[in-house]
Amino acid sequence: MSWLFGGKNPPQNAGGFPQIPLPPPDGSDGGDKGKKSQMEYSFDSSALERAAKAAKELENSKHAKESLLLIQEQERTKALESQKQIKEYEAHLEQLKLEQTRVAGEEKRKILAEETKQQQYRAQYDDQLARKRYEDQLAQQARMNEENLRKQEESVQKQEQLRLASMQKEAEIRHKHDMMRIEAEMKGRAKVERENKDIIREQIKLKAEEKRKTTLESITTIGSVLGSGMSTFLNNWNMITAFAGGATLIVVGYYGAKHSIGLVARSIEARLGKPSLVRETSRFTVSEALKHPIRTVQTMVRKPEDALKGIILKPTLEEKLRDVAIATRHTKKNNGYFRNILMYGPPGTGKTMFAKSLAKHSGMHYAIMTGGDVAPMGKEGVTAMHKVFDWAHTSRKGVVLFVDEADAFLRKRSTEVISEDMRATLNAFLYRTGEQSQKFMLVLASNQPEQFDWAINDRVDEMVEFEIPTFQERERLIRHYFQKFILEPATQKTGRLRVAEFDYGQKCVDIAKETEGLSGREISKLGVAWQARAYASEDGILTIPMMDDIVKDAIEQHAKKVAWQHGEETSDVFYRTSKDRLLSNMPPPTSASAAPSSAAPSPSKPAPSSPSNPPQKPGGKGNIS
Repeated sequence: MSWLFGGKNPPQNAGGFPQIPLPPPDGSDGGDKGKKSQMEYSFDSSALERAAKAAKELENSKHAKESLLLIQEQERTKALESQKQIKEYEAHLEQLKLEQTRVAGEEKRKILAEETKQQQYRAQYDDQLARKRYEDQLAQQARMNEENLRKQEESVQKQEQLRLASMQKEAEIRHKHDMMRIEAEMKGRAKVERENKDIIREQIKLKAEEKRKTTLESITTIGSVLGSGMSTFLNNWNMITAFAGGATLIVVGYYGAKHSIGLVARSIEARLGKPSLVRETSRFTVSEALKHPIRTVQTMVRKPEDALKGIILKPTLEEKLRDVAIATRHTKKNNGYFRNILMYGPPGTGKTMFAKSLAKHSGMHYAIMTGGDVAPMGKEGVTAMHKVFDWAHTSRKGVVLFVDEADAFLRKRSTEVISEDMRATLNAFLYRTGEQSQKFMLVLASNQPEQFDWAINDRVDEMVEFEIPTFQERERLIRHYFQKFILEPATQKTGRLRVAEFDYGQKCVDIAKETEGLSGREISKLGVAWQARAYASEDGILTIPMMDDIVKDAIEQHAKKVAWQHGEETSDVFYRTSKDRLLSNMPPPTSASAAPSSAAPSPSKPAPSSPSNPPQKPGGKGNIS
């Protein structure tokens, strides 16, 4: 307790208690060590006095008891802290043991994984060896089969050569005997004719004399009969009258029947025949019904199909067209008035195909006429136009009248390009479409809608724009036509077409990236070209290089068509820039050579390109095959 009285704090043990030095166990002074211990444990008397004084003051103090309790609590707290340190040390030891166990387990797991990996490598190597051994066996078997086949072919060729040689020898011998026989027969016949020459001459003379006598007697008999008959007819007035009346009745009956049959035929043609302006129609005629009765019955009992079956467009455009198809179908069911539609956009984007599907979906007939057929008719165009609408009004199901390339004859009447006959035909068209109809639905398609007469625009109830397919539509189109023209024929057992092993889906995506700017019709032609190239190959297998060559050719041809469409003198420069743009997916050039002309388009020069007048392919139509 000396530290309470101003002394130094003695060393403490693990429990926090003062550590008091003990004397040597043998009781000796320990020499120098004993002297040193006595010096260490000697104390000053003044310090003892100060301690006694402090103890006395502590006893006289009123807080003596609290101080002792506080000291005891401090000693107890130090003991608890020492125990806590011991527990923490033991927990640390346990954690080290757990960490060692975990590290050992991790090392064991890694060893097992490495062993498993080595086993997998060994199994793969064994499998590769087995496969290679099997492939070598197959190759050896194939070589043996080829050798056997070659030997068989050589044997067959030798036998065929021997057979041909024997047949040739036999033919030569037969020919020789035939020539000898013919020569002998000719010699014998000539000898007989020489011996019977006088007899044959007498027979010819007798036959000629008998024929001359018979001819003269026949002429004499016919003349006498006709002469007596004519004299009798001329002397009998009743016979002359009867003959004249009969002849008159025959002539009148002939011409009356002729004109009446023509009138009936024209009446039937007006109802069942196809007008001259209508190029194609689903409404069967009498001749078509007689030629194809089964197809006619199938057409009559066919159920309505999806209006967008086989047509791939933008989702927003598909939704709009499906609404148009549903509205048209319900209009047909409820005997309502049809709405006229204008479909405009570049060629080959699906306009004609949708017009046909719209008619089939709504249960109506479709009729396709081309604007370019009107101009050559001249003055007959007005009559032909009235016949088309009269024919449409006779249909019980209704007609979807699709006018392709409508801008060819529905141009502005104020321009000097349109002739008087064309202007009269346009007026007839405007007269027949002035009011909404319950019999026909007018669907116009054009690549240059800005050339329409204002009255035509007034008759259009809804306009639908068909655009060049984007990347998503191109990918769907390529997948569709690859499935239709390549995969389906390749799955047929009787077909010759085969497809090499590659990722079809990824290849379709790559082609869709390369074919920017191509229309739906041009993409469908890619599928047809792939099929033709595979059929033309030696083994009938379609490979990736074959597909890439066709795609490259299609891109180059499209660039040339675009250059021709602009019609510049520097079309080669524009072709190269268009080709580079298609191959690198760059925006179109804006050079002066590619700038559209502001002059009005002439019949001999294509119209310039603009947002409302997109480039069109020469001779193109608004549908895809």
